[in-house]
Amino acid sequence: MSTYVANPADIHRKWYVVDAEGQTLGRMASEIARILRGKHKPSFTPFMDTGDYVIVVNAAKVNLTGRKLDQKMYRYHTNYPGGLKEIKYRDMMQKKPEKVVELAIKGMLPKNALGRAMFKKLKVYAGPDHEQAAQKPEILTFAN
Repeated sequence: MSTYVANPADIHRKWYVVDAEGQTLGRMASEIARILRGKHKPSFTPFMDTGDYVIVVNAAKVNLTGRKLDQKMYRYHTNYPGGLKEIKYRDMMQKKPEKVVELAIKGMLPKNALGRAMFKKLKVYAGPDHEQAAQKPEILTFAN
């Protein structure tokens, strides 16, 4: 018995649209990362990008549990001495709500070239409109 390995010619990608309104950020991000990786398909191969495209709309209306709205911080470094920057979650939601969802999903993908390729299949929009209507995406819902 041999192990199945997907060929690039065998990979068929679908488009899904996810409405983030009222969804919990972490739970939604883990399901989206699963779809981007392709783990929902029987043809999943760990070292290949077999996942589908995901469009997230209404990213500005995503929820957090507990007091994370005031306590959660995003940190990054400018690569200059003393260049550690911190932004509160509440401020990030006002300035760039798409970035909040992107960072949550990116953290759940592999940390290598394969993960970067998977992340390129994610499109996030703060409002209800998206530019991928021509791809005829299917609506994807998750149980909270």
